[in-house]
Formats: sequence, C-alpha cells, structure tokens
Amino acid sequence: MSSVSYLKNAKHFTVNNSTFSTYVSGTDALQYLYEHSATGAMHDSEERFPPPICHPGTREAVVIRITDWYGYQAGPGKPIMWVHAPAGYGKTAIAGTVSRILEEAVGLDFSPLGATFFFWRTSAERNSPALFIITIAYQLAMSIPELAPHVDSAVRRNPMILRKVLEVQLVKLIVEPFKALGDLTDIPNRLVIVDGLDECINSEQESRVEKKYAEDQEKVQVRILNLIHTLQSHRLPLSFLVLSRPEAWIKQHIESGAFEDIVEIVDLYEVGDHIGDVEKYVRAELSRIAKKIEDEEWPGEEIAGRFIQKCNGHMLYASTVIRHIDDPYGDPRDLLKDLHDSWFNSAPDLEHSTPFASLYELYRQIIRSCPARNRLLMVEVLEDVMVAGDYLDPCVSLQHALAVLDSLSGRALGSGIRALRGLHAVLSLSGTSSREVVRLEPFVHSSFPEFLTNPQLSFELAIDRRKGQRRVLWKCLECMSTISMQTRVEEDYLQFALFMFRQLWRDAKINEDARLCQAEYIKAVQKLLAIDLPTCFSKFYTYHFGPPNGSLGIWYALSIPFDFIDSFKDHDFEGELKSLVQQTYFHVQSSMEGALIPVIRQLQQGDIAPEWLSRFSVELFAQLGSIYSTKSDEWKLNCVVQALIDLQRENKEGFGDLLRETESVYHGYQDEFRTLLDYISQHED
Repeated sequence: MSSVSYLKNAKHFTVNNSTFSTYVSGTDALQYLYEHSATGAMHDSEERFPPPICHPGTREAVVIRITDWYGYQAGPGKPIMWVHAPAGYGKTAIAGTVSRILEEAVGLDFSPLGATFFFWRTSAERNSPALFIITIAYQLAMSIPELAPHVDSAVRRNPMILRKVLEVQLVKLIVEPFKALGDLTDIPNRLVIVDGLDECINSEQESRVEKKYAEDQEKVQVRILNLIHTLQSHRLPLSFLVLSRPEAWIKQHIESGAFEDIVEIVDLYEVGDHIGDVEKYVRAELSRIAKKIEDEEWPGEEIAGRFIQKCNGHMLYASTVIRHIDDPYGDPRDLLKDLHDSWFNSAPDLEHSTPFASLYELYRQIIRSCPARNRLLMVEVLEDVMVAGDYLDPCVSLQHALAVLDSLSGRALGSGIRALRGLHAVLSLSGTSSREVVRLEPFVHSSFPEFLTNPQLSFELAIDRRKGQRRVLWKCLECMSTISMQTRVEEDYLQFALFMFRQLWRDAKINEDARLCQAEYIKAVQKLLAIDLPTCFSKFYTYHFGPPNGSLGIWYALSIPFDFIDSFKDHDFEGELKSLVQQTYFHVQSSMEGALIPVIRQLQQGDIAPEWLSRFSVELFAQLGSIYSTKSDEWKLNCVVQALIDLQRENKEGFGDLLRETESVYHGYQDEFRTLLDYISQHED
C-alpha cells in the first residue's frame, strides 16, 4: 500500500443561508478522502499493530486455496469468496497473511492488493458501515494509479458525496471512476479483503429511540454484502474475499439465489490440517519457552502430546494455554503440569458438547488456578472491570483502571492487579493508543467475557454485571459524600465518581427494580439526598469544562444526564416513598441548575474554549428537557432560562455557538424543544 500523502488541507465547511457548501481544490481531494476514511481498518494500520498473521508453516492449505482462487492477473471464475469459521479459528490471521503475501508479491507490474477493511466491534470507525465505501475507494485510488484522477475528480466535483448514502458513494467513488477508464479488460484484477463482517454491528442512522449495542448487526451485515454484490454486478476488475463467523443471516443471504452463482464458499474447518497446524505452533512455542527457562528437555513428549490432543485443532485454545504458562510471575513447568493433571479429570461429555466446550473448560481451569482464598475478590474485581470498561477511555491501561477501582472501592492499592495476576492469559494489561476504540476492552478474546457472564458456562465463577454496577454506583456515592467546597478533586477515583454516577444510576436500573428491591432503592435515594450535590456538580463542571485535569480518560456518553433526571419522574409510588422520590428530584434538579449558572456566565464572558462546548451542550440539553416538561408560564421564573436570555443579550455569538452545538448533538430531538428555544431567543430584551 502506498504511503503517499496528497498535499495539505481540505477547505472547511462554510454556512450560507443555512446551506452547506464545501470546496476542495486540486490534489487536496484525495487527502480529503483519506482524512474521512477509517484508516484503522486498513491491514497495515497502526491501530492493528502488530497485525495478526498465521504462524509460519500453518494454515497453508487455506491460504493456497484463496490465492489460487484469486488468480492474480485474470481474476477468479466467481468474484466473491466467503471464508467462514467460528470465533477463534484464525480467520483474521488468514486475512492478514493473504494481505501480506499479495503486498509482497514480486514479478508483477501492478499491486494485486486493492483494498482491505478489517471490521472490529469495539472501534467506532470499524464497527459500522459508515466509512466502508470511502475507505475502500481511497485504497483503490492508491493501488490503481490510473483510477486516482477519476476518484479525485469525483470528490472535487461534490465533496458532500462523503455524507451521502453508501449506495450513492459506491457509484460515485468506485463504479463511475472505473467506467471512466473505458475498456477494463486490460486492467489487472485486484483483491478487496473484508474481514470480520460479523463485527460490523452498528448503524449510524438516526433514531429517536436509544439503541442497544449491536442491535443493528443483521441489517448492516446484509447491507455490506449487498454493496459487494452491487460492485461485482458492474463487472469491475475486482474480487472480494469476505471472512466472518457463519452467522445464520449471513449464511442465508450468501446462499440465496442472488449470490448462488457468484460466491465460492469455504468452510475453514474443512480445509487443511488443523491438527497439524496447531501441533506446529504448540511445539514451536514450547521450544521457545523451554529455551527461556533453560530446560530444553521440558515438557516431555507425554505432556506435549496431551496438550496437542486437547487443542483438537483449535488455535485459540492453543494460544490461550501458551499465554497462560508463559508467565513472568510463575514457573511454566508447574502451570502446564497443573493443566495436564486437570485434563485427565475433565468430563468427556462436557468436552464434546459444543465447539467451545474445551476452551470454556480451559477458562475454568485458568480461573481456578488462582488461590481459592482470592477467588471472591477476583470475581468482584472482574465485575468492577467489566462495569468500568463501559466508561473508561480505551487508552487507559488495565493497571491504571484497577488502581482507580481500588481507591474507589476502599481496597488497598494494588489489590485489584494482584487478584487478577493469574489471568494474564486472558487479559491485556495495556490500553490502546487508538482514539477510535470506544471503550476499555481488557479481554484478549471476546469469548472470555461471554463465558464470564453466562452462569451455565462459568458456574460459581460467573460475573453478575448488574451486581457490579450497583456496587460501583454505591462506592461512587460514598466517595461523593466526602466532597465539600474544600475538597480538591484531583484524584482519579473522585473524578470517576463525579463523572460516572449518573450513567451508573441509569445502567444499574435501580429505578426499574424499585418495587422489587424497595429497601435498596430507598437507601440509594437517601444517600443522594445526604450528598452535597450542588458542590459535587460545581466540582464536576469545573473539571469537565475547564482545562484537562488528571490522567484518567473518560468515555462520556451523551445521553447520561437526561436519563438521570427523568429517572425520578413519572413513578406511581405512594406515601413516604413518593415524597422521598420527589425530594430527590428537586434536590438533583436544583443542584444541577445552580452549578450550571456559573458556567453559562463564563460563556457569557467568553471564558469557555470551543472544544468544551459539546460537553456543556449535553448538560444544557438535560436541563432544557426538564424545563420543557414544566408549564410554559413557569419558564420565566427558571434561573437557567434567565441565564440563557442574559447570555443572548450579552454575547450573541456565544449563545449562537451553544445553540448550534446543542442542536448538532441532539439533532434527532431538537424539534421537541423548539418552543422553549424560541421562547429564549425571543426574550432578548
């Protein structure tokens, strides 16, 4: 893949009479396209370093099957190949290996690798189809020099094409540039690799209903397949290698009549010598570890053979065992012997019940290898990690997150990392430098958290996410109860408590379960009433809207405050509980309003940097929602409304910026509050 960068900056958007116009000049167009691509999805991106590839000498049969199908110059008989296998069978490593082989091919006067897109469910730019066509188009322009000027021209003619629907992007950025070349018969065939289709799970389409993560997966995955089908229908010199799990809807769509004659289907499990591949990998890794511990006769043929037999051709199982025994804090000989002994005691019916049964049994053994006296703490810490992972920035390392959680929970510093020390085979201690991954993901493979949260798999070791959410929420409230005007909230755990208690309140669903757990609910609202919330919100806003403080990255979900305030309304409680909830609502509402006023005044004086406006707009939107629900004749008495009127009077530009930012963040809801916004706008005098 060429690393050429096409000059400087694209021109910025300008607004004229509410109509957007963009101008991109000269060779800026391809740079503009690059800047809007999902660069982390490319096979050689920094985000994916080091890219997974097959262990030397393994998966050779399937790699040869793919390269033979592709055929380089002429292209294959069927333009699409679908390679499928369950999770953990090395599909991404195969895609990476094929990418490397094509990129390093010699003796050709063209680059056979046209483009790659590696979907990844925890990356914001890689878990939806939004940037798929843009990214493919940019790479094709780089790998096919004669195509570049036509893609460049398409972007210069209409830069807003990057905001059009994918089906229009496909025509304008790929199909028409190819057609502009005229006769395509002399253009060598290029391979486009699409890995992890099942990891494409989100749609960025507007919705008035808050969507649960991954609910769009069937629709968006089928849409990607349809886009590929459309591309091949134009008889372009492109072939498509698609790799994914054999999800039912993917399989059904590919086996439908529309795809029947154009797709070659490869079941990865049926191709090659999986047992032999895993044996090569295991023996090479055991030899490496033996040299490191200076015991080259270890582990002996009996234990090595039993290990290979236990893997049963499952590379993920083998690599997990290797990570487990290659422990800087333990002796690999003891760790492998413990596993070896457990293999003789496992139940045969369990081993063969599902494709992942042996992997799950390995997970149980890894967890049980931790000292029994620490197991309750280990489960608690894992619950904390799974909960906090939803809110922490991915660049935060697991070690840092555990230190914060130790302080938040009142544990001795270092307790969390010690409790998980035996789990390094399934946990990653470092964070990621990518800004596109949306949350902390400390697990090496997605099968491990799935195992942990399913009591039928993990038995007494199961993780209860709801229990963890409520425990972490209570710890946040306890920390907040210590905050006064004299408190310096520079410690990461205090910032975490201030930033995240509202999201935790919503996610723990305390309100929804109030009738079932009334005592717990009363305890929580009484705790809120006892907290100096005006001071807490004031401290929160000081850190949230001022210069960056602390070293803890926070993933701040935009829907938090609105949901939090709403959670104290519209309940059909009676008697003392009803009165208690009403008190809590007014306490929360007045506290947030009182803390917001100084921030609005700062904006009035121009003291808030533009980059913080989007954060402030979240808080403002929550207040507007609450104010809007009151009677209109009460608006003039509201201090936030009056502060916004004052802001408009004293700083029209600042008020306009804030209003536009609020509407851009909540563009799907702005009409609902238009009456209130108009009221504020019309009361300048």
